[in-house]
Amino acid sequence: MKTDIILGGVGGQGILSIAATIAMAALDNDLFIKQSEVHGMSQRGGAVQSHLRISDKPIASDLIPYGEADLIISVEPMEGLRYLPYLKAGGWLVTNTKPFVNIDNYPDKEELMKTIESFKNHIALDADKIARQLDSPKSSNIVMLGAASPFIDIPYENFEEALRKIFGRKGDDVVNANIAALKAGREFADQKIHANAE
Repeated sequence: MKTDIILGGVGGQGILSIAATIAMAALDNDLFIKQSEVHGMSQRGGAVQSHLRISDKPIASDLIPYGEADLIISVEPMEGLRYLPYLKAGGWLVTNTKPFVNIDNYPDKEELMKTIESFKNHIALDADKIARQLDSPKSSNIVMLGAASPFIDIPYENFEEALRKIFGRKGDDVVNANIAALKAGREFADQKIHANAE
């Protein structure tokens, strides 16, 4: 078993929480994990990316070669496209559709979405909107993790348990809000996968 994941977004969007939750769930399954340094965090709003490698065997390098990633999880659509060269044939792009416009020449949203939709294996969702509907606007990153969870070879229940461990010190309300966000993302992805299979 091996899953190579690229996490992409901008500073302040919760990339570290996604990585920590996946890592905790992997460790609870006695899996090996390596994560590269997270780049771009020195500036809120700056581009951020991290490599996350999970395996049932020891992992030599923390960097994923071009064309070898199984999954890209992007909390911002342009950043998802930035890392497509890393994705293997048959890999999945799971991306938020809500742009984080942090540059003057940010691409047209419609053009961005056309490019994403032209990619066969993709799940695109407005995670910010889903998080607001749950009255938990800060949990959009966990909505994204939920949407990506079908493509990570770890039981879903382990992600819930990881959230309990990571956010437990913040109280039940925070834990339950994050579990609800995870579930909403997972349900969205499951519906899309089911629809595409018909």
